[in-house]
Amino acid sequence: MTIRFERDGAVGSIVLANPPFNRLDLRFTEALRIAVHQAGISDIRALVIRAEGPHFSFGGEVREWPGKDVNWFRTFVAEVNVSYRAIEMLKIPTVAVVQGVAFGGGFELALACDFLIAAESATLRCVEVTTAMLPIAGALQRIAERAGRARASRLAMLGEPISGREAGQLGIATHVVPETELAATAAALTQQLAAGPTRSYAATRTLLKAWSSGGVAAADLVMLDVAMELYDGADAQRGFANTAAAFDKDIEPPTLVFEGK
Repeated sequence: MTIRFERDGAVGSIVLANPPFNRLDLRFTEALRIAVHQAGISDIRALVIRAEGPHFSFGGEVREWPGKDVNWFRTFVAEVNVSYRAIEMLKIPTVAVVQGVAFGGGFELALACDFLIAAESATLRCVEVTTAMLPIAGALQRIAERAGRARASRLAMLGEPISGREAGQLGIATHVVPETELAATAAALTQQLAAGPTRSYAATRTLLKAWSSGGVAAADLVMLDVAMELYDGADAQRGFANTAAAFDKDIEPPTLVFEGK
């Protein structure tokens, strides 16, 4: 199996399990679709996307493409995009953990997540220009969103690689650590997310998607509707009570473990 879904309590993992290169081959699309579906119908509260072996993913298995009809290629790419966008449509926070190389569609998979934890030594690259193509699973616009249009143009048109450290400096990666600390960092973050206010995270993702598609004005239009859905929830009510009690004592509110309700 090239990809599998597994879980440990409230944390789920989609594991790229075709090392050492974890290429996006014909098996990838179906295996990822199944794994994302399994994650979506589960009751996990955080999802990790990680890879076995030294590399996250070398991207598309180009050796399968020559001679194929353009409609075949369009369908293949569309199916990849469906799974990537399905990850973005989940109502839980998502975390990509990147070591080694993340090229092309592998890089784009990591960009579909809320958090991108990169090893300092990782290499991220839009390689599509080397085949006279462009990123076709969302990288160009997502890099532009995170790091600006000029950087997106440079990475896509020149195919320049960036290190994990550079990705953090540009705002493409949210966390950058030595490779030896990747697993511990990912575990700590996902455990924090899995014990957090899950509905609040979902609302934050909704508001950011509104901003992505229509800017500040679009986010402002839906902000109160999104937020008010949280007010009567058990987590919010406990949060208000916790903060009120702390204010009575003139102390900082202690951290709560939320139930995701």
